[in-house]
Amino acid sequence: MAVLRRMARRGQRDGAPVVPDDPLDAAQERRVRAVLALGGVPQADLLDGVQQVRLRLLERAASGKEAPRDVSAWAAVVASNLAMDWHRAKRRQERLGERLAALRQAEHPSGEDTSVLSLAVAQGLDQLPDAQRQVVVLRFFADLPVRDIAEQLAVPEGTVKSRLHTAVRALRARLHEDEVV
Repeated sequence: MAVLRRMARRGQRDGAPVVPDDPLDAAQERRVRAVLALGGVPQADLLDGVQQVRLRLLERAASGKEAPRDVSAWAAVVASNLAMDWHRAKRRQERLGERLAALRQAEHPSGEDTSVLSLAVAQGLDQLPDAQRQVVVLRFFADLPVRDIAEQLAVPEGTVKSRLHTAVRALRARLHEDEVV
């Protein structure tokens, strides 16, 4: 961002276009980080995710599109979509690794300690379909109302409610199955 600010100052002197200040305030950045983390993005990749949200907001402004009505909600949804993209890429990598391992006849070690509730919930979130995980994170961790989630995802409110109900039921069943609760 320092480079962008220097470019903005230089642009003001040279008559070049001015680069806007940081489009995310500190609270919005914290929310984006939380949504990414709860969406399963590793700590090491969180900064990249936040930068991607900033970039998309700047690109939106540069293309002349109208600013989002609620930047915080928009940023949370973009972060949730980025987390879903990260999981898809991770799954593609895992499938490739499995194919390579099958060629080598190697076994994958498995088994994690699920005795801690937070680990069990995180694992349960990882096993949910992308659409269900997205609405759970947006509703319970980003604290968005169902109406805003539906609006941002361009789906009916009933669809959001249905996905939430199905996801919560699956998480609850998993926690009981693992004897965590």
